[in-house]
Amino acid sequence: MPALLLDLTHTSHTRARTGIQRVARALHRELGATATAVTHDPYLGEWRPLEAWELANLSATDTSATRGAQWPWTARWRSRWRRFNTRAADLGLRGDFCGFLTAEVFSPAVAARLPEVFPRVAVFHDAIALRFPELSPAGTVARFPGYLQELLRFDGIAAVSEESRESLLAYWRWLGESNPPPVKTISLGVDLPPVADQPAATSAETPVVLSVGTLEGRKNHLALLEACELLWTRGEKFELRLVGSVQRQTGAVALAKLRALQLAGRPLRYDGPLPDADVDAAYAACAFTVYPSLAEGFGLPVIESLARGRPCICSASGALGELSRDGGCLALAAVDATSLAAAIARLLADPAELAALSATARTRTFKPWSAYAAEVSAWMQELPRRG
Repeated sequence: MPALLLDLTHTSHTRARTGIQRVARALHRELGATATAVTHDPYLGEWRPLEAWELANLSATDTSATRGAQWPWTARWRSRWRRFNTRAADLGLRGDFCGFLTAEVFSPAVAARLPEVFPRVAVFHDAIALRFPELSPAGTVARFPGYLQELLRFDGIAAVSEESRESLLAYWRWLGESNPPPVKTISLGVDLPPVADQPAATSAETPVVLSVGTLEGRKNHLALLEACELLWTRGEKFELRLVGSVQRQTGAVALAKLRALQLAGRPLRYDGPLPDADVDAAYAACAFTVYPSLAEGFGLPVIESLARGRPCICSASGALGELSRDGGCLALAAVDATSLAAAIARLLADPAELAALSATARTRTFKPWSAYAAEVSAWMQELPRRG
């Protein structure tokens, strides 16, 4: 039976756990033998199936703070040798394939060499680099207009939320594009806990407030840190725990504030990126979570928190509003420092409200990654090839 080509060009060369890489890894795991994991090898100049060392990156349980692709010199040398010592007809992909799927924000080099395999489908995460360029890395901002135009060459786009779908279609309308590919909202899955978590021990002497996510401009950690500083100054007793890597270009100010608060002796713990098992343990140990992001394509940490019975303070707008509307969240009209401080103080002071939110969170059902992969795969089979 023909296999689906799954593009893991970037994800197979890093052990970082960004949201995009979590989606790509989940698709690889759940599609299993129905998909062939591939990369565009710049040293070979062709697409090829993943090698053992790249597959090991995908299955590794540890994580890395480095987002960039890492290519050992041995892999570079091997690909260059093959490029110049193998007949062109014997390079690249060989076989019968039924489609091409990518969940990555691919590079111009990848876009220029898309395999002649159809239907082509891309997972679209967000247009935040266009909406909030001041909060996004400069390289991403420069790349994004070209990337959004290259998506027009696909047969279908699987948007992760209604917010993402509308932002993409709005950009194409602004370009004057009259015949875009179909864009379908297929919400993401979640890694469900192996067993149901017990309610948090809110009677603990020092409750833990957890925030999971990369420290970067749009995630709004600076406002969260300022909110907690206000509460600590007022005498509130709780520990703030942060988990996630740092985007050095846009997260430097928040990281500096974090370090200053630690030096001042505030109860603030920063773990950096953690393996999945340790993130699960952090959820289990907290009273509730805060996800202060200004804008998201989806918001995986929100449903990860809710799936573990932990209420989440987050924005009521955009994609986060889509996630929070069914309960379990304290959704805010604004996520500035004052609003965040009031929400955290409210849950710390009212165990009954916290317990009610926890109970609602535990009644919600969430899509496992297996269902997400099956939904994307089934939709691809329905798509006609575009001209």
